[in-house]
Amino acid sequence: MTASPRWPTRIEPIADISYRLAQAHIWSFETAYAAEIEAHWRRRLGQNPHLFNGRILLMHQSEISEADGAQRLSGHCFLADYKSFIAWSDLGYPDETITNVFALAALRSADGAFLLGEMGPKTANAGRLYFPAGTPDPSDLKGAMLDLESNVLRELKEETNLGRNELLVDPGWTVVFQGPFAACMKTIRSALSAAELVARVNGFLAQERDPELARVKPVFAPADLEPNRMPDFMLAYLSHIWAQKA
Repeated sequence: MTASPRWPTRIEPIADISYRLAQAHIWSFETAYAAEIEAHWRRRLGQNPHLFNGRILLMHQSEISEADGAQRLSGHCFLADYKSFIAWSDLGYPDETITNVFALAALRSADGAFLLGEMGPKTANAGRLYFPAGTPDPSDLKGAMLDLESNVLRELKEETNLGRNELLVDPGWTVVFQGPFAACMKTIRSALSAAELVARVNGFLAQERDPELARVKPVFAPADLEPNRMPDFMLAYLSHIWAQKA
């Protein structure tokens, strides 16, 4: 999930995100590169046998429109194999018509820290630091529509055991557009301090058999960041938020 520095970064306030499932869409990359995808998946499994090839949602025909002074991100999504998504990513995103649109829980403590998760050793992005997140999958569909807010709250619950009833979810999104990525940040606030959040979440992770996160850490300011372990879209978002407060 690391964005290349060759891609320009654009950060937009988005009031609503709306993607409709295109049932009949056939991903040309998945068919044209079937042999390469399978070979690549075998290599990745050799490196990490815990990877699982489920079905995920990718986006195409994305656009931003404006009405009543608010921006809306919309388009169509389609089902694809996770192994095809991994090959597309690792091979340098050869199909430029596709966008990886995903939601991240920008969790803030009562004393102003953001809470970052370190991906566990059995995950595809082991050791990387970013907000709780996950690639949308069929369980995130409500009828034919993708529900990214439900997706981000589900991922936050699964990864940290923090539930919707104890959090304040801000309206709208801050979306970082970077090459094939649209990282949709949802601000979620806790009444707990950073120290309390870290103790609670790390305590939960210590009891899990195979947690997705190894641990969490708070960041209050640029000095707390670890750029070599963080995707560019995370660095861009945090710099943007902190610059607004300067």
